Amino acid sequence: MNVALILSGGTGTRMGTEIPKQYIEIGGWPIISYCVRTLSSHEKIDAIQIVADQMWREQLGVWLQEVDVEEKFRGFSNPGQNRQLSILNGLEDIREYADDADCVLIHDAVRPMLTGKQIEDCLDAAEGHDGVLPVLPMRDTVYVSKDGKKISALLSRDEIYDGQAPEAFHLKPYYEATCQLLPERILQINGSTEPAILAGLDIAMIPGDEENFKITTITDLERFRKIVGD
Repeated sequence: MNVALILSGGTGTRMGTEIPKQYIEIGGWPIISYCVRTLSSHEKIDAIQIVADQMWREQLGVWLQEVDVEEKFRGFSNPGQNRQLSILNGLEDIREYADDADCVLIHDAVRPMLTGKQIEDCLDAAEGHDGVLPVLPMRDTVYVSKDGKKISALLSRDEIYDGQAPEAFHLKPYYEATCQLLPERILQINGSTEPAILAGLDIAMIPGDEENFKITTITDLERFRKIVGD
């Protein structure tokens, strides 16, 4: 079984919008619905679990009915104190119906440009590995500053990559890697693949997709609005 875990628990406060950005409607649909439809229509995705705040679940249920994905939708999970705790809540719910060897595909609700090919590439690459991370090459020169005032070191951009989503992991090793970080270290985790790397899991890299950008700023929002033609 391949389960898509969609992270939609964010508040969106950094962007200054009245509602969380994943629920802003563009082209007549909330941003989250774009990745939901792509995932639900993919033949290799068997189930969908969504991390969402209680106050949005009723409206999400209406949207899910409208895009006709109820057959694969398995339930909601509670948001955590940070991203990785939200993932942990989702993993624990998924373990109620999935097997240890099954694959979990973690995706951000605010990455609406997900393609079927990216899903396929992640799931295919997960075979023979503990997990998969899509990456983009770093094009700019990267510097290190220990005090935020002067340059401390120069990093080789040939060895630096920008991680994307979705990230795919086999359920048991990834769940155990996440649990190992409890109770405090998990609060320092920012990326979904970090627990796997810290646990020494075998994580393969595959090419990411430049168009699969994350909506984090007003500029990103307007970029997606232009793509949709709204």
